[in-house]
Amino acid sequence: MMENVHILIVDDDSIIRETLSMNFEDQGVSVHGLPSGEALLEHLKGGETADLILLDWKMGQFSGLDTLREMRRAGHEIPVIFLTSLTDQIYEEAALATGALDFIDKSRSFSILLHRVRTVLAGRRNPIGAGMDAVVDDDAGTAKARIGHLLLDPEVGRAYWQDRLVPLTLTEFQIVHALAVEAGRDTRYRDIYDLVHGDGFHAGAAGDGYRANVRGFIKRIRRKFEEIDETFSEIENYPGFGYRWRAQDTEGGVS
Repeated sequence: MMENVHILIVDDDSIIRETLSMNFEDQGVSVHGLPSGEALLEHLKGGETADLILLDWKMGQFSGLDTLREMRRAGHEIPVIFLTSLTDQIYEEAALATGALDFIDKSRSFSILLHRVRTVLAGRRNPIGAGMDAVVDDDAGTAKARIGHLLLDPEVGRAYWQDRLVPLTLTEFQIVHALAVEAGRDTRYRDIYDLVHGDGFHAGAAGDGYRANVRGFIKRIRRKFEEIDETFSEIENYPGFGYRWRAQDTEGGVS
């Protein structure tokens, strides 16, 4: 149960708002639905707040991205998760660059959404140095991988560095997981790209555009780790080939 949690659901589809509201209320969550970005901004302007906002992208003349930009300009720092049917990478990149913590396809099951919401809220409420038990939801009992200071939880697609949640998207988590579980081994640009788009996907002029795509992902991933630990340097580049997660000493490994 998630008592004492208040979520705003912003979507112009009343059926989606009502369905999500009922599901979250069954978990003990207080929910308020709003039909547009404009309605959300008016709601916040009136002094209302929330622990989390689930935000649709495509809503009339004022998009979810426009809404998030206006929220941040107005000083509202409530965490935002985009919940949308627009799954192309360009939308995900724009959402994350604007300050969203996550980007989830509406086709995902409610149980997955609930896990992601729980994890985002846990990361916001636990400071650096909090015990891992206070951060990780381990109800599923799924095996987790620990590599040095990194803990990976595949069940909910979450990574923790020095006991603190790293706000990776699912795609970014998949890249970190692939590199870290093979710590010390080089992974090709193409193999990393295929994690995102599937084996053999063509991108860019002369089939080489995937390198710039992968470099963009790695840059964002590094930045998120560096916001927690400015000395982070675990992701190493093998020029012309790909990337590797720094080899661990004998204290690292899988738990």
